[in-house]
Amino acid sequence: MSTETQSKTISIHDFDYELPKELIAQVPSEKRENCRMMVLDRSKKTIEHKHFYDIADYFDENDVLVLNNTKVIPARLYGRKDTGAHIEVFLLKQIAGKTWEVLINPSKRVKEETIIEISPDIYVKVLTRQNEGKWLVELHYDGDFYEILDKVGNIPLPPYIERQMTNEQLKSLDYERYQTVYAEKEGSVAAPTAGLHFTQAILDKLKAKGVQICCVTLNVGLGTFRPVKVENILDHKMDSEEYEISKETAEIIMNAKKQGKRITAVGTTTVRTLETCMQKFDEILEVVDDSTLFIYPGFKFRVIDRLITNFHLPKSTLLMLVSALAGKDYIFEAYNEAIKEKYKFYSYGDCMLIE
Repeated sequence: MSTETQSKTISIHDFDYELPKELIAQVPSEKRENCRMMVLDRSKKTIEHKHFYDIADYFDENDVLVLNNTKVIPARLYGRKDTGAHIEVFLLKQIAGKTWEVLINPSKRVKEETIIEISPDIYVKVLTRQNEGKWLVELHYDGDFYEILDKVGNIPLPPYIERQMTNEQLKSLDYERYQTVYAEKEGSVAAPTAGLHFTQAILDKLKAKGVQICCVTLNVGLGTFRPVKVENILDHKMDSEEYEISKETAEIIMNAKKQGKRITAVGTTTVRTLETCMQKFDEILEVVDDSTLFIYPGFKFRVIDRLITNFHLPKSTLLMLVSALAGKDYIFEAYNEAIKEKYKFYSYGDCMLIE
């Protein structure tokens, strides 16, 4: 846990707010960089309204920008049992070879050894039930797994994006836009959404200003989006998510800290990767490891100075993380302002820069 004592209580209801449904973005902005950007200055407690195409104005040669280069896989598979019953298999994490941890819906219709036919190219054999509704399965296929997945899988859009994926134009839009332009390493079942606003032109503009840009990888899984179901948030346990930091990135960040440069993380997954590593090893180093770090108010940040992030769900661990960074009252003031100004929320929505 991220505070020294667990004797106190922090109520889940402290992180609740009412959001008009029409402010939940159902489609991305026409251009990635055209989304709105709220700028929070923590020292002055000010709120500015900008657009993401203004982002380079807030950077110079004293800045390091850290991205999460994970790539979303088409993790949602629709299949049938031999009885004809429809079953959804949601890929969560590759365990070893063709063995995966998954969610199955409806799970009451399957048991160990159940076969679920996805397509002529691939079928799923159920192995064992795990805890918290998860299952272990074995995938059976010949050929390149990710090529097959691209053909038969569906982009795992969050449940608050309420539209059917039968429209081919929408499906193709999501394949492009629910992915960052710098996505590289396959393994996520949700996008690191703060990065969706970047274009190659913006990244080039930042580099031209002398900004150092580096990447970490955290494969987004249940840990990021599993809801908090306990009254006292200190009782919440994060699911484990794998992360990787390269030697080059570790050196850039450690040198930047020594030189007093600012570290700006893009997205809460990047924050958790860096702060997990620092908490565990007392430095940023080349590593492949797992993070179960839960960041909530009271957490002491040791790596990042600033954060680019989207607007998060009520009662979510992501909202708790930004409240830890900027202060809960200030964040809720900003969220109220965003609702008043009709910002778009969640994955395809607008963003904020917390300075």
